[in-house]
Amino acid sequence: MQFDTKVGTDIEEAAFWLKKGEVVGIPTETVYGLAANGLSADAVAKIYSIKNRPSFNPLILHVADENRLHDLIMQNEMAKTLIHSCMPGPLTLVLPRKSIVPDIVTAGLDTVGVRMPNHETTRTLLKKLDFPLAAPSANPSGYVSPTMAEHVAENLAGKIPYVLDGGTCTVGIESTIIGFENEQPVCYRHGGLAIEVLEKLIHQSIHEHIQPDVLHSPGQMKSHYATTTPLFIIQNEKDIKQWDGMHIGCLVFNQFLAEVPKENQWMLASDGDLHTAAKHLFQAMREMDARGYDVILALGVENNGIGYAINDRLHRAQHHLKND
Repeated sequence: MQFDTKVGTDIEEAAFWLKKGEVVGIPTETVYGLAANGLSADAVAKIYSIKNRPSFNPLILHVADENRLHDLIMQNEMAKTLIHSCMPGPLTLVLPRKSIVPDIVTAGLDTVGVRMPNHETTRTLLKKLDFPLAAPSANPSGYVSPTMAEHVAENLAGKIPYVLDGGTCTVGIESTIIGFENEQPVCYRHGGLAIEVLEKLIHQSIHEHIQPDVLHSPGQMKSHYATTTPLFIIQNEKDIKQWDGMHIGCLVFNQFLAEVPKENQWMLASDGDLHTAAKHLFQAMREMDARGYDVILALGVENNGIGYAINDRLHRAQHHLKND
């Protein structure tokens, strides 16, 4: 079906389309989501079709509050601690699902990812619905995630009826995903909440379990978040020589590079704060992609806290990964 895609702030209109079984763009603190009734297999199938998302890649269910989690998942004690301490917020927990959750949401897995978005507009929307929202990022599969309503409208015009505008996302990268294997916590995806924070809450180490060939949760695919313009990570300014003679754009953390004109660079965090860099990362990637460079070069950031998530997104966006 072809739609005249509208962008607006009318929560009632968003709820209207969702109750009709259609797909709507919604804001969260992390990135904009492509949302549909998470208990309707037909509605969820539209998400996969619109995104051109592989059906073996599971989705996350979004709820307004803890009470609504009980209908969907079975909790362990560590999960309860994280729910009470970190939700709403940029955290997804992968837990055993109840029978009410359709197979299409979980790609046939016995577990499902759940979270409570920390965005007042979407929390208000969720409270008006009697079902959770399945909502991956609102972009064509594999492309850079959207952090503004305009990004959603640009990428999905005609494919969805409505984009609920909640302003620019405050976190800017997807949620951290934590699951449990043999009763031990594992990280399936670095995201907007640092692992160190979670480890202090549960008094236990969280081991990384990111296997792009075996999907335990959303966000584990090897090639993801990619720009159309080839993007490569460089270690230092000397590496730029490999691209002599090319029209180069650069993503830098908090210092400009001397070898590239400043107007060809995007500084992610002039204040030197990794959270600022995360907030700006996807917007910077999108805008650099639109400038017509031959190549985009990106300097990684320090691997601590949310820096792990920033580097993860850059590595998955690297051009050569598409051909591995």
